[in-house]
Amino acid sequence: MSESTYSPPRATREPANLSAVPYLPGLDGLRALAVIAVMVYHANPGWLAGGYLGVEVFFVISGYLITLLLMAEREQSGRINLGAFWARRARRLLPAMFFTLFLVLTYAMIFKSSVLGALRGDLLAAIFYVSNWYQIWVGHGYTAGADWVPLRHLWSLAVEEQFYIVWPVVMVLLMRRGGTRRLALTARWLVIASLAITVVVAVLYYPGRIGECDVTPDAYWNVGGRCISKMDFLYLATPTRATGLLLGSAMAMVWRPKAIMRSQMRDRGPLLDLVAVVGLMVLAALCWFVPIVSTDHANAILFRGGLFVTGVASLTLIAAVTHRHTVFSRVFALPPLLWAGTRSYGLYLYHWPIFLVIRKIAGNVLTLPQFIVAMIATSILTEFSYRMIEMPIRRREFAAWWDSLRRRPSQVPRQAMGATVVICLLLLAIGVIRLGLAEVKPNEVALGLEAGAQNTVSIDELLGDGTEPPSAGTVPNTTVPSAAPQSTVPGTTTTTTSTTTTTTTIPTGPVNYLSIGDSVMLGAAGVLTDRGYTVNAEQSRQMIDMVPVMQRLKEAGVFDDVVVIHLGTNGPFDKETLDAFLAPLSEVPNVIMLNVHANRSWTASNNQLLADRDVDGDNIILIDWNAKAAECAGNCFAADGIHLSADGQQFYANLIGDWTGK
Repeated sequence: MSESTYSPPRATREPANLSAVPYLPGLDGLRALAVIAVMVYHANPGWLAGGYLGVEVFFVISGYLITLLLMAEREQSGRINLGAFWARRARRLLPAMFFTLFLVLTYAMIFKSSVLGALRGDLLAAIFYVSNWYQIWVGHGYTAGADWVPLRHLWSLAVEEQFYIVWPVVMVLLMRRGGTRRLALTARWLVIASLAITVVVAVLYYPGRIGECDVTPDAYWNVGGRCISKMDFLYLATPTRATGLLLGSAMAMVWRPKAIMRSQMRDRGPLLDLVAVVGLMVLAALCWFVPIVSTDHANAILFRGGLFVTGVASLTLIAAVTHRHTVFSRVFALPPLLWAGTRSYGLYLYHWPIFLVIRKIAGNVLTLPQFIVAMIATSILTEFSYRMIEMPIRRREFAAWWDSLRRRPSQVPRQAMGATVVICLLLLAIGVIRLGLAEVKPNEVALGLEAGAQNTVSIDELLGDGTEPPSAGTVPNTTVPSAAPQSTVPGTTTTTTSTTTTTTTIPTGPVNYLSIGDSVMLGAAGVLTDRGYTVNAEQSRQMIDMVPVMQRLKEAGVFDDVVVIHLGTNGPFDKETLDAFLAPLSEVPNVIMLNVHANRSWTASNNQLLADRDVDGDNIILIDWNAKAAECAGNCFAADGIHLSADGQQFYANLIGDWTGK
């Protein structure tokens, strides 16, 4: 989320040219609200389900300001110097970006060396500003929420940087054909293009439930044998996210602050305030009510016009905060908002890695005390970066600043600075070498599931349709929701891992101590198998997918006296689904069910349905896994708090064994 501002002018005299761009403090205030919304969302989506829309507000602001600046340069000098423009962008964006990458690499090398291999692709994508395309290609792995991915948020910077490369060239061509007056007519075509993108996104949007590629193949495109999530593409791809950038650019062509104050709009401040109130209410409603994913579906509101509406609402605020005689322009210029707005680029860059350091993996949410600590750390680092790195380089004062340190009479500052530079260069060199040589390793959850898969049997084996297990290969891509907590902003980098399953021939007929579950049970499959259970468990499995399977198992006579069930971690189910799932088990004397232990929006409702069914069903035995999990002592859970580590696997099997005697 790059910041398309410029430094406030040293003099207060207004430029004479009507298209010249004065300093607009209200835009900094608007930028502050946008970055705050994003940071709150990244800390805990439950606090602000649609806070990610702050990114779209940034896109609109970027389109508006960049187009204003290009128009002003064309009118003042008669041309747009593309080289100078890109050099200014580089001075503005690259120093803080490279500092972020250096900090992340150094931290990973010292404290998280196991992630260096997986981090390599993210770092390269960030350097070349293609993080969004890289994340689309790599996809959402099932265990992505258990990854340490400190650069996941850079997808939006990639979108903006690609815009900064292409749009100035387009503006040069447009202004050669008629100058700024013709651009006012061009604005309508940009709005039409934005609408066209909205229609295309709505058409490509997949409204159904999203599971793994082999479970819901219609939610994916197959490109070169790789499953590409439609939701990921629509959310992350530059063309599908150009809506806000185009709307902002169109706004700049018809709403130039200096010209507006010399037109009839000069006295329309109250009207603009009223329109902006409506726009702010719309944005607030979207941020409160529109998550990216609703349970297990991509949100229809978002992908069927929500982004366009966000852009239009942002335009109403831009109109108000850039008008000198509005209440919004004064409120949004309050000092706290100005501080956050002028440093929004740094706040965005640094907050996500700091969040990851505190919560350990992407899928965990921050508590309120953790969030406060994270924001204090983010603010300190942002201020340091702003004063010591960004502003000196942006103003071309870095050499003078360095020279002033070198010329100081005391040797201590010079020696300290020299030592700091040498240490940083050594850390960078060692980090790059280790990064290049690092092996790509799956995370803890992926390793546990891989081991568990070697101790399971397939549905086909249970039915006697063959003895071959599912073919080995890469863990299929999937999107939220899944048992592994997912990222707060889509587009995660993950590494697929190879799995191997043993071939186990299961005779047709009753299978006692049959255990059917999702990835939580899969993690304990080795322990359960050693104790005599027959385990059929899979990643990302949901109860609704198993309803027809349960009927087939009944018809094949697979069920015996005891069946263990653990489902509900990966998505919600309703009473009708639960009844249909349990109907084939009505004649099984003992159906042992475990409820859900996961920080998910559907956990409470799923557990309540299971509790109600336990009361009603004579053959149902409910194990309160959600409560009992807290009693496990030792190394019980992976960092996501859901999947089982060694001690947790034994504890899990013991709980089941208390009822089965195994």
